[in-house]
Amino acid sequence: MGRAKTMALNGQSAQSAAPKVAHERQRGIDRVISLLEALLREHKPTRIGDLARRIGAPRSTTYEIVARLVEAEILEPCGPGGEIYFGRAAHLFGRAYADANPLFRRVGEVMERLASETHATTQFCGLRGNKYTVIDSRDGAGLFRITTDIGVEVPAPWTASGRLLLDHMSPEEIRAFVPPEDFRLPDGRTLAVESFLADVARARATGRCATTGLADPFTYCLAAPIRDRAGIARTTLCFVIPADTPEPRRVELLDRLAAEAELLAER
Repeated sequence: MGRAKTMALNGQSAQSAAPKVAHERQRGIDRVISLLEALLREHKPTRIGDLARRIGAPRSTTYEIVARLVEAEILEPCGPGGEIYFGRAAHLFGRAYADANPLFRRVGEVMERLASETHATTQFCGLRGNKYTVIDSRDGAGLFRITTDIGVEVPAPWTASGRLLLDHMSPEEIRAFVPPEDFRLPDGRTLAVESFLADVARARATGRCATTGLADPFTYCLAAPIRDRAGIARTTLCFVIPADTPEPRRVELLDRLAAEAELLAER
C-alpha cells in the first residue's frame, strides 16, 4: 500500500514537473529570439554582457546561449573586446529565404534595374513590429551617393513609406499603433499627429507618397506601395534622392516607382 502511494505521488510529481520543464524550454527559446533581435537592433558587434542587460537575462545564461549559437555558426566572435555578431549560418539562412521567396527575387531584379537606369538609391521597405525598416537596397550610380543601413528600425512617421504602410488603418488604430515618441523627429521637431494622419489619407488616395526634411534634411524620399490581394501595403518600393532634385524629375521618378510597384503586386 505504501509503495503504491509512493508511486502515485511520484507520478503526480512528474506530471507537475512537465509544465515547468516546458515553460523553462519556452523561456530559453524566447531568450534566444530576444538576443538575436537585440543584436539586429544594435547593428554592430556587441559584448555579451551588454546583450544580457538589453534582454534582461542573467549573464551566465546569456553566455550559454551565445556559446551554443557560436557553435552552430549563427553567431561568431568579432572584435578584440569579446564582441559577437551574426555568423555565416545566419547569412545562409537569409540567402535561402531570398532565393525561395518569389517576390523578393523579383524585387531584387527591379531594384537593380531602377538603380542602374535612374542613378537613384532604390529600396525595398516594410514594417517590423511598429517600426519602418529597409529590407533591401541598391545604391544609385550618381555623384551624390545615398546609403541606408538595411535592418535598422526607424519610426514610421519619419518616412514616406511609413505613411503607405499604415494607410489600411483607421486614425484610431494608427494612434494606438504608433508610439507618441515616434512623432519626434531627429532634429527635435515634433510632427503633429493630425498632420501625419492627413498624410496617410492622402497617400492612400493617391497610391504614392513623397516626403523631405524628416529623417534627413538633405534627402527626398519617394515611395509606392506593393499591395497584397486584400489591398494592404505590406511592403514598399522607394527612391532616396537629393533634396534639391527638380520637381519634374521627382514626379517622373515617382511615376516610375508607382508603375513598377503595381507590376510587382500584380505578379
